[in-house]
Amino acid sequence: MTSGRDFAALIARILLAVIFVISGYGKIGGFDGIVAAIASKGVPLPQVAAAITILVELGGGILLVLGWKTRWVALIFFLWLIPTTVLFHDFWASPPDQYEAQHINFMKNLAIMGGMLMVYAFGPGRLSIDRDARGRET
Repeated sequence: MTSGRDFAALIARILLAVIFVISGYGKIGGFDGIVAAIASKGVPLPQVAAAITILVELGGGILLVLGWKTRWVALIFFLWLIPTTVLFHDFWASPPDQYEAQHINFMKNLAIMGGMLMVYAFGPGRLSIDRDARGRET
């Protein structure tokens, strides 16, 4: 029988993933702009970095919702958010008119990182592809 915790884990995965699915999908149509933003931060091979970003955000977000390889996906998101947060939300180096927005985005990413560590630590819950009929993680 499915418990409230199983539904909570599913909803948590969906809520964590939605920002990445939407963002990754949006980057497909705005690829050149994303490449330019990545290049402006001095990241080598910005086209490759943009493609990887789309793959992580869109692909990882979908996998997180489905609950497939969930712990690995959560760990990848956590690790990927470290350089992303520091490079793109560097509020300490932002102009005064961007300081607050960048600070909020920095803190948002820290909260998402915490959520991803929780998924990594405790798994996807029973309502996931990673679980068998008995609720055991596969």
